Amino acid sequence: MLPIMKGLTALYRTAVSLGDRVVPARFADTWNHPAGPKTIFFWAPSFKWALVIAGIGDIARPPEKLSLFQSGALAATGIIWARYSLVILPKNYNLFFVNIFVGATGILQLSRIYLYQQSLKKNESS
Repeated sequence: MLPIMKGLTALYRTAVSLGDRVVPARFADTWNHPAGPKTIFFWAPSFKWALVIAGIGDIARPPEKLSLFQSGALAATGIIWARYSLVILPKNYNLFFVNIFVGATGILQLSRIYLYQQSLKKNESS
């Protein structure tokens, strides 16, 4: 293992042991959950919310600047992984909800692209 990784592992273990001492009893179940903050199963979906924020930010972009393939990929992966997050153990509701929102933002952008392309066709035929 690289020295930097050993240092990061030690830092992580110290933070978790500190958290074990200060987490209130009412949050202990969440803290110790198999998909809780002590695991990658919590942090990976938490950082994935950045995709949702980026998708919401793209609502302000004009539809001609949106990528059909990127929006399609977000919609498809969001839907597929939302289903998968309910099949795996431990059930990961953070992963489920982030993927629902990723899929929804992708579908929203796809609909904006479609409506824009339809308006172009309508203007050409007029």
